[in-house]
Amino acid sequence: MTTAAQQGSEERAAGLVTVGAMLLALVLANTPLREFYQFLHHTPVSVQVGALGIDKPLILWINDGLMVFFFLLMGVELKREMLGGLLGSIQQVALPGIAAIGGMLLPALIYLLVNGTEGIAAHGWAVPTATDIVLALAVLSLFGKRVPPALRVFLMALAVFDDLGAIVIIALFYTERLAGEALLVAGIAVAGLMVLNRLRVMRALPYVLLGLVLWFAVLKSGVHATLAGVVIALAIPAKTRDGHREGSPLNRTYHDLRRWVTFGIVPVFAFFNAGIVVGAGGEGFGNVFLGVALGLLLGKQLGVFTFAWLAIRLRLARMPAGVRWWHLYGVAVLAGIGFTMSLFIAGLAFDDPGALTAARQGVLLASAIAALLGGALLAATLPRRHRVETTTERSLRSVASPKPPTEDKTIDSRRQS
Repeated sequence: MTTAAQQGSEERAAGLVTVGAMLLALVLANTPLREFYQFLHHTPVSVQVGALGIDKPLILWINDGLMVFFFLLMGVELKREMLGGLLGSIQQVALPGIAAIGGMLLPALIYLLVNGTEGIAAHGWAVPTATDIVLALAVLSLFGKRVPPALRVFLMALAVFDDLGAIVIIALFYTERLAGEALLVAGIAVAGLMVLNRLRVMRALPYVLLGLVLWFAVLKSGVHATLAGVVIALAIPAKTRDGHREGSPLNRTYHDLRRWVTFGIVPVFAFFNAGIVVGAGGEGFGNVFLGVALGLLLGKQLGVFTFAWLAIRLRLARMPAGVRWWHLYGVAVLAGIGFTMSLFIAGLAFDDPGALTAARQGVLLASAIAALLGGALLAATLPRRHRVETTTERSLRSVASPKPPTEDKTIDSRRQS
């Protein structure tokens, strides 16, 4: 079994590999090797099974296919934490949820203040509302054991809620037509997964088969296909038939996927999505560039931190164990790494090449600054080595941030799902 120290070292190494993949992509995209990079992007890949088939360029297979495993892993981690872990109470879940709402509202508001509510530019209001969960976690992982476990879980939950919100925005505002038949098939697949969970089916094959059906149906429906990964994670049993968590399908899935995702899928994803041509085009759409950049860089950090601060002060949520305000602010800055989901929304929002280029450049600049600034804040404020909070320290923190008069509603960790 992997120890906490080993996992911290692996996450730091995976973060460095991911950053290296991004830098390589930027070099290829801005040198004479650009044509080779574009060739990789657009290499057609087809899969045909009877009358059913998918024909997409390689980059979409990575973004819509491989990334399902990343979201599956994130969903598994969230479920583990919610069933008796660091997100085991309503208040602990509320903090990233409320912070995510602020992290979507303020960037959209800033963008609309810069661009107005009419014309081509107004279509991009949702571009700065997204957080790139992959790259944000990659930056945080560079600090290894210095990161309090609760801070990592907060960022992961924040980014997952944020991406789910982005998926809803895409479905409501940027999808011209949802395929009803595909959504019906997806609903049937979800129902089947829940039945498997209730019957406490421990074998992986039924979940894999229904998961493939769900992914294909969601892909064809017009909704972002990575949502399937989160849904599948919720269906995986958290306990064995004997009622033990150790050795459960949920834990096995986590341990089987973690290294493949962090060292394989995430760097490949970063390589295929980071290759943006710097300084090309975008003339006449300076406000789009400015709105996206300010929305991600200022709106995200202000929205996430302000809403988190209000939630804690109003006793709707509780400060995570071992986390300080500066740590929370550093993570709020990291939430401004929009990148892939922001680029995806930009592609849906703008048909005009100039507006699209301006939006992409705004995303690239803001994401780079957010990564550097957030990383610098965390480097300066995180302890040199994280240690377990003592009973005395926990008591002092409880006095500083007292519980509300009502009893904390802890999620029943004995649930079978």
